[in-house]
Amino acid sequence: MYKVFVNDIPMILSTKKNYGDMYTSIPIKTAKFNQILKKITDGELMYVNLYHEKEEKLLKHLFKKLPLVIAAGGMVINDKKEILFIYRNKRWDLPKGKTEDGESIEDSAIREVMEETGVQDLEITGFLQKTYHIFKRKDKFKLKETHWFEMSTSYVGELVPEHKEGIKKVKWKDFTKTKKALTKSYANIKLLFPKQFLTADPKDRVA
Repeated sequence: MYKVFVNDIPMILSTKKNYGDMYTSIPIKTAKFNQILKKITDGELMYVNLYHEKEEKLLKHLFKKLPLVIAAGGMVINDKKEILFIYRNKRWDLPKGKTEDGESIEDSAIREVMEETGVQDLEITGFLQKTYHIFKRKDKFKLKETHWFEMSTSYVGELVPEHKEGIKKVKWKDFTKTKKALTKSYANIKLLFPKQFLTADPKDRVA
């Protein structure tokens, strides 16, 4: 099962023909994506299940339906166990960006974090997951597949937001401030965080 976000509304990709009473189930092979996405963005459709009996076929069909953009980014943690956030379009986000031709996913993730935040001396410590969201450019829907990595750094220098990319602020956030930031973030970003960051009470934190 996969979640593909349109704004903050998830489309479900599954092997189940009937995902639940709330969901409109459509075979992904014959799905008319432009019509579906327009209805979602217009608020006419909220719960969509795109299905295929073979799980390995789900993303293959999705990639055929929409132009694919590969991106990479990072959840950066410093020596104080703070997490690096950017503020753009009135939302808190994690730094990420499009992978360039001939560039590895890992190199892309590090480069984008450095460019968007000014943070140096980054080290990838693990792979988190891929997230998927659909966006619109020049009246065409596109699919972005973002590869997320956990990173560490001992950097204590100046944080420099990349203004040309619309980034207004860059901040290190501790556990409590991270929880608050996630209430003004994106649904696909929340997938990257353990559940203790998404609960209402800080006492629920797992050490």
